[in-house]
Amino acid sequence: METKVTTPQIKGIIISLVLIIYGIIIYFVDAMKHPELSYVQYAFFLAGIIWACISYSNQLNANVTFGNLFAHGFKTTAVVTVIILVYSIIAFNFLFPDMVDKSIEMTRQKMEADGKATDSQIDQTITMMKDHFTLFTVAGLVIGFAIFGAISSLIGAAVAKKKPQDPFGNQAI
Repeated sequence: METKVTTPQIKGIIISLVLIIYGIIIYFVDAMKHPELSYVQYAFFLAGIIWACISYSNQLNANVTFGNLFAHGFKTTAVVTVIILVYSIIAFNFLFPDMVDKSIEMTRQKMEADGKATDSQIDQTITMMKDHFTLFTVAGLVIGFAIFGAISSLIGAAVAKKKPQDPFGNQAI
């Protein structure tokens, strides 16, 4: 009997749900003012991709190569990226439109606290952010998740068990 392998799509959905639930909790407890909590979200993502690679190896009895594991982890990353991207666009535009204003206000406060920019520079930056928020969000998510997903996939592929069997090794000459 052949072992059922959980697809990257299913694993991506599970990881995405964890990330979305965590993000909603952060929003409702009004913890967006603490950017260090976003590192916890990255830890969930990292752990999820590593789990995906290890699970894949275990389901195939370690008959995998580093490349197989990396590919599986990166496919899972792609699924997570698409789901989080769609969720973010829906959340910013329909579910939690005040999240955009909170993000922009936090940026304004940070720029004012740094004291490196003049008031007109801050106003210009904030105006540009408001005009292109969706574009910045999409670009940031895609680039960030791709880079962090590649790193997570590399780690997952490195730590998962690998004992690939040579398909030609048992043939008689």
